[in-house]
Amino acid sequence: MKLTRIGAVLAITALALGAAACSPGDDSGKTTLTIWDPGLLTKKTDDGSVADNSFLHAAVAEFEKRNEDVSVEIVTLSGDIPKDAAQFQAASIAGNGPDIRIGYTGGNTVDYAEFLEDLDGTFSDETMTDLTGWNTVREGYDDTGALLGLPYGGGSYFYVFYNKELAEEAGLDLSTPPATWEDLLALGEQALGKTDAVPFWTPNQEGYVGAWVVAALVGGQLGSTAFTDMYNGEIDLTDPAMVKAYEAFGELYALGLTNPDAGSLGNGEQLPGFVQGKGIFMVSGAWENAALEEAMGENAGVFPIPMLAGSDFPNAVAGGPNVSISVTNYSKQKELAEEFLNFLAEPSTIDQYVELFQVEPSNSATADVSVITNYYLKEEATFVAEADAVVYPFDNVMPQSVIDLFYRLNATVFTGQTSPEDAVEQLQDAYDAETVG
Repeated sequence: MKLTRIGAVLAITALALGAAACSPGDDSGKTTLTIWDPGLLTKKTDDGSVADNSFLHAAVAEFEKRNEDVSVEIVTLSGDIPKDAAQFQAASIAGNGPDIRIGYTGGNTVDYAEFLEDLDGTFSDETMTDLTGWNTVREGYDDTGALLGLPYGGGSYFYVFYNKELAEEAGLDLSTPPATWEDLLALGEQALGKTDAVPFWTPNQEGYVGAWVVAALVGGQLGSTAFTDMYNGEIDLTDPAMVKAYEAFGELYALGLTNPDAGSLGNGEQLPGFVQGKGIFMVSGAWENAALEEAMGENAGVFPIPMLAGSDFPNAVAGGPNVSISVTNYSKQKELAEEFLNFLAEPSTIDQYVELFQVEPSNSATADVSVITNYYLKEEATFVAEADAVVYPFDNVMPQSVIDLFYRLNATVFTGQTSPEDAVEQLQDAYDAETVG
C-alpha cells in the first residue's frame, strides 16, 4: 500500500491519539494493554454505556480476573470504516497506536501488514487446526503469507430479509424463495402500489447495500475465488461479471422499486426503517439477526441474495469471516497481547461471542452449537451449508483505497450518475495505482 494516499494532514491526527495509545503501565502499577475496536466486538446502549451483551468487555473482565496484574483498556472507534482505517494508519506511522487492533478481515487487515506482527507460531497446532478463516488474514491471501490476525467467528453473510405481513398484503408467495435476481425484481414490481411500503427499503448513501449485492452477483458468475483472483491479478476488475452485477443492482432504483431517497439515506436507517414497515424487502446481512429478532420476533423471513439467471453458481452465498484481531508490531506488550489472543481463541470464549451476539456461528470445530438460539441465524446456517460457492466479498479483499472508491461508486452507479462501465474502469485504475510499482 502507499502511505501517501491518506495525506500528510493525518500526521496531526496521529499526534492527537497519544492519550489512547499503548503504554507499559498505569498508576496502579498494572501492565496496561490497549485495544482499539470499531464496534465489532463491543456493544453500547443508546446513551453510550456498555451494553450487557458487549462481548469484548466480558472477555476483558475474564482475562483481567485470570491476570490480576493486567489492566486492559478498550477504545471504541467511530465504526466508519475509512475513517477508522485512516486513524489507525496515522497513529501507526507515529508509532502510538494500540497494542491490539480489531478490524475487518481481508483488505482491512492485509492493507496494514507493515504495522502488524506476524503471528505465525503464536497459536498451537491444535488451535490452528481447530479454527477456520486463517486464509482471510494472511498477507496476499497466500498460505505462506505472514499471519496478520486471528480470524474471529464463522462469518456473516448477505441476505434478503422480508416482512411476512407486508409480503402477504402485497400478494407475494415467498413459500419458496425467488430462484434468480430477475425473479426477485419481478416480485418487487408485482408489489408496487399494493401496500404503503416500498418494495425494497434501501438506504445506500454509503454504498454498502451495493457492496453486498455486487459481491453476491459476481460470485454467482465467477465462483468462490472471484475477488481473490481479482486481487492477485488473475481476473480484471473490468470483467463483464462486474458490469452485469452493477447493471442488475442499478435496476432496483431505475425501476422505482426503492425509496426515492435511497441514494441520500444513510445505512443507519436500514434496520429501523425496515422494522417500521417502510419496505417489504431489505438487503442486509446476518449482523441484523439479534436486533431483528428483538424487534420483530419471527415475523420476518430471510433468504440469500438470489443470483442472476444463467449463473454458473446459482446457489452461491456471499460473505465470510468478518473480524480480525491483530497485534501491532510496535506494541511494547507483544507477549501479553498474544496471550490475550490465545485466550480469545479458546473455543469456550468464541462460544460466548456467538451466544452474546447471535450474528454468526463459531469458527471452531469444537463449538457448542446449542448456544445458537436466534431464529434467523438458524435459518441462515442451512443456506450456507447448502451453498455451491461461498464468496469472500470485494470489500473484504481489496486494498483499502480501492474499497473506499468501491463504496462511493456503488452509490453513484445505483442512482445512474455513473455508468457500470465507467465504474469498473475507475476501480481497475485504482487497483493498478495500488499494485503497480
